[in-house]
Amino acid sequence: MTIIVSVKINDGVVMAADSAGTMASGQVYAHANKITNLYEGLPIGAMSTGAGGIANESVETLLKDLRRRLAGLDPDHADWRLDPASYTLEEVAQRLRAFLFEEKVLACAEGTALQLRVCGYSAGRPLAEVWEVNIIDRACPSPRCIMGEEGFGVLWDGQYEALNRLILGTGFEIGAALARHGIPKGQASTLQAQLVGDLYATLSAPAMPIQDAIDLARYLVETTIGFVRFAVFLPKSVGGAVQIAAITKHEGFRWVQRPALHGAEPR
Repeated sequence: MTIIVSVKINDGVVMAADSAGTMASGQVYAHANKITNLYEGLPIGAMSTGAGGIANESVETLLKDLRRRLAGLDPDHADWRLDPASYTLEEVAQRLRAFLFEEKVLACAEGTALQLRVCGYSAGRPLAEVWEVNIIDRACPSPRCIMGEEGFGVLWDGQYEALNRLILGTGFEIGAALARHGIPKGQASTLQAQLVGDLYATLSAPAMPIQDAIDLARYLVETTIGFVRFAVFLPKSVGGAVQIAAITKHEGFRWVQRPALHGAEPR
């Protein structure tokens, strides 16, 4: 489990995540890298939540393998090279799915649970997009656009509870709580949706500066880390350093905050 957050505004999209990596044994490591620039020099990034790897390969390494293909550096897959003048973010998401799911997951005996968010700009476009690739066991639907060019705001995934309470005004157990208080099951989901509509906290605006979007993304990840740390009955699977990248039309993918390895910054 982890927390990933994207904040999309007029000037671009900010990606933020924690650094905790949880193994199947329950062991938690604090230095997982969950954000990757998918093509150096282009405004495209990806981040992940769920499984930390597929078979014996980490998601971080796999995304960097994909980056080589997209840049035309893998001679065995020359046809995967993106054309910087004409690529689309949908195309990037489709290739990510083909690589991770069709090549890697389906080659394994067991499935996995892995959710990936692709953020950035299609070639020549004025506004950013956010796409999702969701691998559940041994199934993976086609990539879907979860925030198009005209959409703006905050999206989060992984450990939902803290931000569901903060932004939506309701926790994960709201349905069960409504039932305990006598709300018929058939009415509970309707009432829950109405409560979210009444209690939703708007934290971003399309015209906010990119630095404020960065500060907001950092705050949301740090809030989740603190909530999980002190929530008695939640597994301690969110934590470590906060990773942040900003993607803008003219500056492209830029690291704002990322962990270092023995003093050397990871690529």
